Amino acid sequence: MSDFLQELEDADAQQPRRGLSTGSLMLLAGVVVAVIVVGVALLRQQQTQPTSGLAPDFALTTFDGATFRLSEQRGKIVVINFWASWCGPCREEAPALQRVWERYRDQGVVILGVTYADEPNDSRAFMAQYGLNYPNADDPRAEVSDNLYHIQGVPETFIIDHTGAVAQFIYSAVDEQTLVTLIDGLLAQRDNTPNGEGT
Repeated sequence: MSDFLQELEDADAQQPRRGLSTGSLMLLAGVVVAVIVVGVALLRQQQTQPTSGLAPDFALTTFDGATFRLSEQRGKIVVINFWASWCGPCREEAPALQRVWERYRDQGVVILGVTYADEPNDSRAFMAQYGLNYPNADDPRAEVSDNLYHIQGVPETFIIDHTGAVAQFIYSAVDEQTLVTLIDGLLAQRDNTPNGEGT
């Protein structure tokens, strides 16, 4: 009888254990996390910047405490420039944006700077260094930058026409002459539209 019990115990010992070891569970968890990360990255790649159609609406508080809501700018040409103080090309384009603002501010053109992944104090220092007095706003949780405009980096600029539609997307530092040409064309379109609003 004892030989029979011994054979049963030996047979039981040779049976594979059911369930996963701690190491296997950790490996499986790592694979799941990796799949999720890759999936999110692929999804983000498919979310491209809005380059046509109605521009996504948003509201941000500017550094001077005012509320800027894009939908309230209908009838105007709006230049939305995403930037950061640590961005080299942003430093190159800042004086051009300021000059364009000074040239067109009384003609129904608005420039809005939106900071990306930047410390507010660094943003203020940048604005002071380049004498920027057009509206600029912090995007502290990157809700506008990441979730609405899906920017891939800075600088990126979106030009919105008088109807609220994206007229042009610039994936680099803006060139002053290019910006002037685009704005002049959009102002001409607006001025040739009945009531100047096209809505």
